[in-house]
Amino acid sequence: MHILVCGGAGYIGSHACVELAARGHQVVIADSFVNSSPRVLQRLQTLVGAPLACHRVDLRDRGAVEGLFTGQRFDAVVHFAALKAVGESCQRPLDYFDNNIAGTIHLLQAMQAHGVHRLVFSSSATVYGDPDAVPVREDAPLRVTNPYGRTKLVMEQLIGDLCASDPGFHAVNLRYFNPVGAHPSGLIGEAPGGVPNNLMPYVCQVAVGQRDRLAVFGGDWPTVDGTGVRDYIHVVDLARAHADALDFLVREGRSANINLGTGRGTSVLELVRAFERASGRMVAYDIVARRAGDVAEVYADPSLAHALLGWHAEHDIDAMCRDAWRWQSNNPRGYEDGAVDADAAGGAPVDAALSR
Repeated sequence: MHILVCGGAGYIGSHACVELAARGHQVVIADSFVNSSPRVLQRLQTLVGAPLACHRVDLRDRGAVEGLFTGQRFDAVVHFAALKAVGESCQRPLDYFDNNIAGTIHLLQAMQAHGVHRLVFSSSATVYGDPDAVPVREDAPLRVTNPYGRTKLVMEQLIGDLCASDPGFHAVNLRYFNPVGAHPSGLIGEAPGGVPNNLMPYVCQVAVGQRDRLAVFGGDWPTVDGTGVRDYIHVVDLARAHADALDFLVREGRSANINLGTGRGTSVLELVRAFERASGRMVAYDIVARRAGDVAEVYADPSLAHALLGWHAEHDIDAMCRDAWRWQSNNPRGYEDGAVDADAAGGAPVDAALSR
């Protein structure tokens, strides 16, 4: 199929592009590069063995979004494009509503206008807020606790309303738990700007010497070792699920909300120990006070993903840490290390005519 991948230069989007290309799909990337680097494009080209077209587009620019669909036919869209930091969303809620919700409206309008009726949406387990019980099923109450989660829920609702209004439009909303790791090649991975918002990249930066110590928020939770428990999922497994979701849309012609996780919880200190085994480095940490809004443990019930998509997570926490360390140690400055801009490299151009 001919697939438009919005946010395809980002952390999860880039891994999904590799998986989609490996299955024979023709991939076109649209990305604003607000939270990603054009330098990823040459690395993607190396991994897929062929050029990948990429357009610099901000989904808030309705004309630019419309331009993506003019002159080329897409069979489906995979939508990753969003601002994604929980803490930042609390400080800048209007920016998150503008970027995530308005951009999604423009994308859905263009899809409907051009008869593109298949969508895989990058949602989040944050739509569940503080769940009543674990493992979390798809029928758990939806009650967000921060602006980022609220944007994801509204985006799901927009998509659901479009599906209800147009019997030919179908979407799979994939609710991720905690993506970590990197491609086993070490060529692509998570490259946060500034202080990482997530645990694994912070652990990586402590191990490589960029940061002094890890702050572990709470050592008195009712868990195996007193630290918070989460469901970490390898980004390669996550990428595979998006390709499986596209197959589901073609095969079944219906919509679904699906959790993506391993179904197993890992505590902060268990992840730290696994990372120390993988890297051979000590990760210094301090137990500090709990953060407001945190919960003891959250992990997925992934049985629906297996039933509908035939998907299950294949990588354990040790593999996640090994691949994250390979990426971090080979690329201590992320995409600033060892890559040239795709514009100069050739073969994977960023279309300057479709600007932000």
